Amino acid sequence: MGTRPPRGPQPPASLPGMPHSPPVALTPPPSLGVMDTFSMQDSYYQPRSLEKHSDSILALASVLWSISYYTSPLAFFYLYRKGYLTMSKVVPFSHYAATMLFLLAGVACLRGIGRWTNPQYIQFITILEDSHRIGTPEIKKKLASYNFDFRSWPVDFRWDEVSSRSDSRGISLLQPPPKHRSTANGFLNAVKKLPCQIASYIVAHTFGRRMLYPGSVYLLQKALMPMLLQGQARLVEEWGGKRAKLLACDGNEIDTMFMDRRGTSEPQGAKLVICCEGNAGFYEVGCLSTPLDAGYSVLGWNHPGFAGSTGVPLPQAEANAMDAVVQFAIHRLGFQPDDIILYAWSIGGFTATWAAMTYPEISALVLDASFDDLVPLALKVMPESWRGLVTRTVRQHLNLNNGEQLCRYQGPVLLVRRTKDEIITTTVPEDIMSNRGNDLLLKLLQHRYPKVMGEEGVRMVREWLEASSPMEEVAVCSRYEVEDDWCMSVLRSYRDQHGPDFPWSVGDDMMPEGRRQLALFLARKQLQNFEATHCTPLPHHNFRLPWRL
Repeated sequence: MGTRPPRGPQPPASLPGMPHSPPVALTPPPSLGVMDTFSMQDSYYQPRSLEKHSDSILALASVLWSISYYTSPLAFFYLYRKGYLTMSKVVPFSHYAATMLFLLAGVACLRGIGRWTNPQYIQFITILEDSHRIGTPEIKKKLASYNFDFRSWPVDFRWDEVSSRSDSRGISLLQPPPKHRSTANGFLNAVKKLPCQIASYIVAHTFGRRMLYPGSVYLLQKALMPMLLQGQARLVEEWGGKRAKLLACDGNEIDTMFMDRRGTSEPQGAKLVICCEGNAGFYEVGCLSTPLDAGYSVLGWNHPGFAGSTGVPLPQAEANAMDAVVQFAIHRLGFQPDDIILYAWSIGGFTATWAAMTYPEISALVLDASFDDLVPLALKVMPESWRGLVTRTVRQHLNLNNGEQLCRYQGPVLLVRRTKDEIITTTVPEDIMSNRGNDLLLKLLQHRYPKVMGEEGVRMVREWLEASSPMEEVAVCSRYEVEDDWCMSVLRSYRDQHGPDFPWSVGDDMMPEGRRQLALFLARKQLQNFEATHCTPLPHHNFRLPWRL
C-alpha cells in the first residue's frame, strides 16, 4: 500500500453506531490493547456478553456473505454444470436460506438488547443524537473520542454550503470531442457498438474497478481494520487530527482528517498539503505522513468506497469528492488557494491533476510515482487478445487521463520518479525507460515549451531519463555543457516580455545547442529521482516544493 507502519498509542475505545443505521461494533481486537484513550471516561467501552457474542456471529456472517458475493459467478456456473439449478433443488435451499435469515435477525435483536442495557452505550447514543441536533464544537469534540460506524457521523460540510458558488466544478469532467456524423449513420454505428459498450460497462463495473481500486474491496478493508484504527488514533493523539464528513455533489460522503500546524513554530505550517492516496491507500496509514513529518498542515481524505467514505471509486465520483475536499479546505479550514499544495501518490495523481486544472490558483502540485495514462498500464496486466476491450473500457469508464489534465495547470509542478518502480513500468522494474512517469514529464514539457521540446529536445531528455544514477545524470548535463545561469536568464527574460502563461515559444529563434541546454535544464527542475520501489514511503526530507522561476 505504500504506507509506513502505524506507531504510537493504541486507538480509542470503540463503540457501535446508531440503531437507525446498521451499526458496526468496532471493539478493538486483543492485538490493539485495552488502554483507555477517552478523555471523558475512566475505562474503554466494554460490550456485555450478549452483545459481544451476537456481534461476533453477525461479523462472521458479514464476511461469509462478502466471500459468497465475490465467488457467486463461479458458484452458479458449478451448480449449473452439476444440475442443481432446478426447482426441486432450489426450493429446499430457499427454505434453508430463509431460516438462516430469520436466525440472523434474531441475533441482531439480541445484540440490540445487549446494547440498550449497557449504560456506556446509552451515553454514546446521547452524544451522537446531540451532535445531529445541536452540532456544537464541544459536542463534536466528545463524539470524536469514539470509533463507530462512520455512516452515523453528522455531515460537517456540504459541497453547496458556500452560497457564492452557483455551480459545481465537480459535475463535469473532460469529455472527448463530439464526433459529427449524420443521424442515420450515427444510429447504425450506435447499434453496431451496443454489444461492445455493454461488455465494457460490465467489465468496468464488476472486476475492472476492483482491480483498479482494490482498497474498495470489503474483505481487504476488513483485514486492514486494526491497522486503520491504529493509524487514525495516532493522527488524533499525536497530531491533534480532526475528523470530518464532507457531502459531495453526487451524495457520496467523504471521510477526511485534518492536522492543523498553523500554531506551531514550523513556518511551513501555514501551508496546507492536500494528500491524494493510491489505489489501496487510506489516509490513516497513507502518504500524508510525509508532509506531516515535514511540518506542513495536512488534509487527508479517503476515496469513495474506502473505509468511512461511501460510493464507488469511479472517475466522476473521484472528481466530485476532490471538489468537496478543496472547497472544505478553502471555505471551512480557511486556507487561501495560493497556500494549498496538492500532493499525490500513484493513482492519486488523477484527482490531484483534476483539482489543479479546476482550481488554477492552487500554489503547487507534487506527483509521486504517478503516470500519464491508464491504458498502457491496463494493457500490461491483461491478455493481449483483450486489447480492444481493455482500451475501450478504460476510455469510456475508467479514463484516468493524468497527462491531459496536468497540461491544463499553469502552476509549479514536481514529478517524483521511483527508479525501481514495479507498478507503473510497462515491462520490468529494471527498465527505467518504461516508467510512465517519463511520459508524464515529456507531455508536460512538450506542452509548456513546444519550441524547446522538438525532436532533438525529446531525445536529450530521454537520454537524461535513461541515466541510472546521479553521477550519470550529471555526466549527461556536462556533456552538453548545460549552464544554469544562462538558462535562468533566458527563461526570465521571456517571462518578463511575454507573461507567465503557457505554452511558451521560448527557443524559437535559438541555436540547437541552446535548445538542448534548456531541455535538460527544465527536465532536471521538473523531475526528482527517488531510488526506491513503488510502495516505499517517501521520506520527509525528500519532500520538497516544485521549482519556481
